[in-house]
Amino acid sequence: MLEPFGDKSSGHSSRPICKPSDRTSQQKPQRHTCNEAFERKSAKRRPQILNVPRQISSAGISAIRLVSAPLDREKLRLDLRMSQADKLKQGQFTNPETPGYVGFANLPNQVHRKSVKKGFEFTLMVVGESGLGKSTLINSLFLTDLYPERVIPGAAEKIERTVQIEASTVEIEERGVKLRLTVVDTPGYGDAINSQDCFSTIIAYIDDQFERYLHDESGLNRRHIVDNRVHCCFYFISPLGHGLKPLDVQFMKAIHNKVNVVPVIAKADTLTLKERERLKRRILDEIDEHGIKIYHLPDAESDEDEDFKEQTRILKTSIPFAVVGSNQQIEAKGKKVRGRLYPWGVVEVENPEHNDFLKLRTMLITHMQDLQEVTQDLHYENFRSERLKRGGRLSSHGYILPLSPAKGPDPEEMDKDMILQEKEAELRRMQEMIAKMQAQMQKQGDGEGDGPHV
Repeated sequence: MLEPFGDKSSGHSSRPICKPSDRTSQQKPQRHTCNEAFERKSAKRRPQILNVPRQISSAGISAIRLVSAPLDREKLRLDLRMSQADKLKQGQFTNPETPGYVGFANLPNQVHRKSVKKGFEFTLMVVGESGLGKSTLINSLFLTDLYPERVIPGAAEKIERTVQIEASTVEIEERGVKLRLTVVDTPGYGDAINSQDCFSTIIAYIDDQFERYLHDESGLNRRHIVDNRVHCCFYFISPLGHGLKPLDVQFMKAIHNKVNVVPVIAKADTLTLKERERLKRRILDEIDEHGIKIYHLPDAESDEDEDFKEQTRILKTSIPFAVVGSNQQIEAKGKKVRGRLYPWGVVEVENPEHNDFLKLRTMLITHMQDLQEVTQDLHYENFRSERLKRGGRLSSHGYILPLSPAKGPDPEEMDKDMILQEKEAELRRMQEMIAKMQAQMQKQGDGEGDGPHV
């Protein structure tokens, strides 16, 4: 016989047998107990949801707000903001992808930002006889018009005209980089019948700019010094001769220790290719013969790419540069180019097969920083050392005053501040002497007052 399921005599545990009528009555309290257990578990898990808001998306946050209405929304927003700030801090100050990274490799970027914000300054001097196209070449180089209202004097006016200095400054901006370009022109150079001392004005101008920079550098406010020193000089050589003229040799020998000289053959379209190469070799031979120091491009570093090395080599072999300048737009081969129209064809300014205009501009732009460094480290230091060798002394205003080491300082050449200091020292000595005399008189008066009375 089969024993009942819930009999105590069996070894199995007894379990109540539910009748069909009692099934609904027993399942309802079980559902109620399950809901209570779910509520208790969800209540325990709610604070955990608040502790990890940074891993929840915006859709998840809205779902949490719908499920748990009584949550503090302000606290949730504050936690989200703090988590975003932590993420930003982690992104700025840590770099887990590259362990061992310090960050000083970004120093060139800092220098770049400061340089772009400050801008750049460059001073270019052009020297040559009238009619060689100096102004046209400068306008072609920088795509600007530096002389909009210039008047060309006649032959009668040139007879009594001396060499003048005309400095034009223009602000050029290209892709956010600002350049303060100063072009110094020298009208009247070589126009007189006797041109022996025609370049003395130019040399005086170069020295004056060195003197001003030394004055500003030795003054109190050295933060905003305007650098007007001549960084480069384009010396224009006439293509009609057979080399350098005596005036060319004298001028370049007079300034080669003061400024970077770049020889330029003007109006190269008047020469054939063979004549151009012959004239270049003749000019270089005469420069070496007379010991003239022109600007030589620096050698490319070993770590530079091959294209830059080849470019530097081509630029070195192209000196002196034979250039053609023009500001007119001419249509050639279906496109507009800057050039000069002749009955036999068109000379394109920016065509390297026609002239060296692009090479000259590339040299000036790519080595502009080197031109400034050579001016600072070589020419300006030579000027400064010569001033100090002559026994110069700096006054309170920064000017160098010459002193004779044998005779000593001359009272007439002394600075006004030095004289004022000596007068102040004399006044202080007189005041001290008067104070001592008053103290002695007071002591004598006190001694007479303390004596015996009759």
